Amino acid sequence: MSGRVTIKSIARDLGISHMTVSRALSGHPSVLPATKDSVLKRAKELGYVRNAAASVMRGDGARIVGLLLPNIINEFYARFANTMALKCEDAGLQLIIHLTNDDIAAEANSLKQLHEVQAHAVVMVPSPGSLDEELPHLRAMSVVQLIRKRDIGFGVPSILVDDFDAIHDAVVHLAQAGHRDIAFIGASADLSSGKSRRAAYEAGLVSAGLSLQTELLQTGSPTFDCGHDKAHSLLKEGTATAIVCGGFEMSNGALSSIIQSGKRPGPDIGFIGYGDPSFYAWVGGGISTISVPVDELAFKAVALISDEVDARRDLAVPFMASLRIRN
Repeated sequence: MSGRVTIKSIARDLGISHMTVSRALSGHPSVLPATKDSVLKRAKELGYVRNAAASVMRGDGARIVGLLLPNIINEFYARFANTMALKCEDAGLQLIIHLTNDDIAAEANSLKQLHEVQAHAVVMVPSPGSLDEELPHLRAMSVVQLIRKRDIGFGVPSILVDDFDAIHDAVVHLAQAGHRDIAFIGASADLSSGKSRRAAYEAGLVSAGLSLQTELLQTGSPTFDCGHDKAHSLLKEGTATAIVCGGFEMSNGALSSIIQSGKRPGPDIGFIGYGDPSFYAWVGGGISTISVPVDELAFKAVALISDEVDARRDLAVPFMASLRIRN
């Protein structure tokens, strides 16, 4: 047999109706076991694969789930995506990953594509800004916001990291080690996570009896390059004796700048990163950092999109970050 194998071609081959073949392939109990076995055997011999688009239209296919991430360069997003993919497979969900680069237009296009394939749900790290054209796409599926929370016009669950205490304690720890000029590198306040992490830093200064020095408060886009450039400026000016980071990629960028300058994080300049990529455990004897429970976040994301009730509720699900001191 040449060409694409279909249910009708299998039916012709076996001399039975295409409805019988369809029921056999879907495991319908009305099909006799012997007939089902012959259909499955023939389908395997011919290399039959189901038409996913048609299955979705009928409502009997694997449910499609979208995951919108800024990127998968940093280990946090990569690990989250990997863990979520495995959990989706266990739950019979088909995961489609889109990368937005924190661009609202790219986010809107990704949501449109998910709507077109009738996605059941989307887990998304919301980009800065908003577009009205996103609303009909978002309303067409269950939505779970991750890490950040943005007003999208209606209530949805959010999986957030409660890192206030960890950032606060990081500042206090550095102060107790003798640092008086502690800088902070984090995302700007137009991101909910950037605003809350800055507040935690400032609260830590108050607890440590230190005054806020505006030149040590460095915020910008949550990228590797921004973290690198902010740390480079701080090192060049020599105004900071320690740095606390408030973002995954910014932390890696700042650490890269410190190492490139010839300084050692810890002995030469106090440093507490954000996130805990595998190499933090051995660089310079270990990098102190604010650790986030990545796998637990992914488990909860799949649980929320699998629950039709929770997936439509306006609730915040916090996971505690922890301060990990290594040097």
